[in-house]
Amino acid sequence: MPLFVDLDGTVIRSDLLFESLLWLLRHRPWTLLLAPLWLLRGRARLKYEVASRAQLDLAGLPLNPEFDAYLRAEAASGRDLILISASDERLTRRMADHLGYFVDAIGSDADTNLKGENKRLRIQYLCGDREFAYAGDSRADLAVWRHAQRVVTVNAPQSLRARIASCDSAPRHFDEPEPAIRSFFRALRSHQWLKNCLLFLPLLLSHQLAQTELLIAACVGFASFSLCASSVYLLNDMLDLESDRQHASKHARPFASGDLSLRVGFVATPLLLGASFAIAALLGTGFTLTLAGYWLVTLLYSLSLKSYFLLDAVVLAGLFTARIVAGSEAIGVVTTDWLLAFSLLLFFGLALVKRHAELMNLQDAGKSASAGRGYRTQHLPLLRRLGLVSNLAAIAVFALYALTPSTSALYSQPRLLLLACPGLILLVLRLWRIARAGELDEDPVRFAMRDHWSQLLLALCALIIWLAI
Repeated sequence: MPLFVDLDGTVIRSDLLFESLLWLLRHRPWTLLLAPLWLLRGRARLKYEVASRAQLDLAGLPLNPEFDAYLRAEAASGRDLILISASDERLTRRMADHLGYFVDAIGSDADTNLKGENKRLRIQYLCGDREFAYAGDSRADLAVWRHAQRVVTVNAPQSLRARIASCDSAPRHFDEPEPAIRSFFRALRSHQWLKNCLLFLPLLLSHQLAQTELLIAACVGFASFSLCASSVYLLNDMLDLESDRQHASKHARPFASGDLSLRVGFVATPLLLGASFAIAALLGTGFTLTLAGYWLVTLLYSLSLKSYFLLDAVVLAGLFTARIVAGSEAIGVVTTDWLLAFSLLLFFGLALVKRHAELMNLQDAGKSASAGRGYRTQHLPLLRRLGLVSNLAAIAVFALYALTPSTSALYSQPRLLLLACPGLILLVLRLWRIARAGELDEDPVRFAMRDHWSQLLLALCALIIWLAI
């Protein structure tokens, strides 16, 4: 019995239409202005036009491993496997040629979207009165399964598997998926919301933490920035698919691994961003403009700026500092030049720590260059020197701030602030020592959340500042 096999979600853990749209967004974004016109002529025309312009690397797409092994075994035994997909036929044939175990490949053309009933009619036309088996992953495949003599599901949720029982009393199931809601929350990277605690820093440094109204305003700002940040993380992960799939650890991210559908990303990204700005409107024009600037720079970073050597670290430092400015706008205070200088120098150094950790992992893997970045392992000594100098310069700015006459008006014991400097120096030296040893997680925030010595030193510095107030 021949086995007809779906492509998107079945053979691969992704969708070629959305993969192609993301390729255009990365490389030829202006062409997407024509997408609504193509869609007016039908989904088949949209797929045809997008596939004509996108140049996908099909070899890097994630496969459903259990099902792929099954197909290879079936092909080796002499069974006829036919790839039939709603994706454009040119991409479908390229994928079949890449895998090498399909005897034929059929896909959508410019006029016919080969999905659901259309796919069922095509299969029955090819088979005539002969029996056939079909492997798929979605509700759209029910139209085919109802006429198939054997049912195979891949990466299908339990709710769909329950509906299969009426089609086949003994269906075969492969590659049970991770719950979508769990993958979605992983993609939001809620642990990164810890960075948005910087919005509370102006409230703390202006000694107004006890003001309930201002505290609520800062919390609203925190919620707005967190939703905005998650929308950016979703977009960034979708745009970084190619480089993430080549990375030692990032290949496990929900979009790169195929655990989360790109369709979810296309829907959730604008929804989260819209909710973020709706909340920002409650805090006034200044906060909203700061948020808009943060989002715009982040978008430019995802599209282009992250590929430039050192410039990406400068941009990251600016994005961290934007959170502090937003916190000031939320409660109506002015950010001092001292705080801006301290923030820019500190986070520039931390950004270089992150790049250093990535290069150390690449070096351990026998590679010399970071995919999609402007960094090579030969830059490691420069990053160490520049990053350490930047972090120590930030602490020097903090010490000078403690000695300025204007600080005396804000603190009862301003000289106590100098006692925080040794703790900050120890923290920075420890961070770079671990980074140089190749033991640092690529995410410094996650490292700080797990490292007890870092937590102790930060708590000690916070206590000293509280005593100075």
